[in-house]
Amino acid sequence: MVAVLKQHPWRSLLVLFWLVIVMMQPAPLNMLADYAAFSVLGVTGAVFANATGAGGGVVFVPFFHHLGLTPMQIVATSFAIQCCGMSAGALTWWHYYRKHHGQDEQWQPLTASLLLTVPCSIGAILLAQWGQHLAALAAFGENAAQLHIGFGLFSIMLALAILGSVPLLKRSRFELKLSKGDCLALPLIAFIGGLVTAWLSVGVGELVAVYLIIRRFNITMSIAVAVMLSALTVWAAVGFHIVQSQAIIWPIVLFAGAGAVIGGIVAKRVVLAFNASHLKIFFGVWVLLMGLAGLPVF
Repeated sequence: MVAVLKQHPWRSLLVLFWLVIVMMQPAPLNMLADYAAFSVLGVTGAVFANATGAGGGVVFVPFFHHLGLTPMQIVATSFAIQCCGMSAGALTWWHYYRKHHGQDEQWQPLTASLLLTVPCSIGAILLAQWGQHLAALAAFGENAAQLHIGFGLFSIMLALAILGSVPLLKRSRFELKLSKGDCLALPLIAFIGGLVTAWLSVGVGELVAVYLIIRRFNITMSIAVAVMLSALTVWAAVGFHIVQSQAIIWPIVLFAGAGAVIGGIVAKRVVLAFNASHLKIFFGVWVLLMGLAGLPVF
């Protein structure tokens, strides 16, 4: 036990902090019985989110909808859980990058990609949340269902493009620098993705990762960018739901969030277990499933 504490002091501190919060609840045993199963949901959502960069909302949103939560509760709770899982994943990926790929040419676009996308994504999601009095944004929010369908169709097209480009990986050559076109496209994609994420709790990470992969950047690096971008975006987004909507279901977050932290740490191992071709197929299939889930026939 002492060896574990010395090897992972921060993780041990988090576990202790979580246990203290649980024990401070009025009926901790009843809470365990009612909500412990959400830990499995958190692990599952975070593993897929941090292995693809697509965001855990794709797993959480359909599940919470099945439970009968309101749309606002679904999005708010999803954001809160992702703050746990995506943060764990982002820190894990950043540590991996600094330790193993700090001097790797294929990973050099990571920092520049984040600098181009993070401000636009955060700006868009804050504008969508706090600027709902603007007529255009209000209409955009009211058409969230139609937006979901459109996003589903877009995801299907992107997935087909990814799967169709798998044979290109045989050339084993990746782009090493962002072009001028990338410097213009990435902020725009991040802004659009931020607007989508505000209403669906998923979007920006997927769009940026897909763009980077199609542009033939290193696939693992592209996923790491998407995870870090998503983590910073959801932290910016959750404030609205804490202060304004107050729609977060905190008991669910307490357990699903703990599972999401575990999933965020484990996800890197999942990604590194694939070679480039298998990883691209995995990513393409996952994006395809997300697209199909957004259509009304499913």
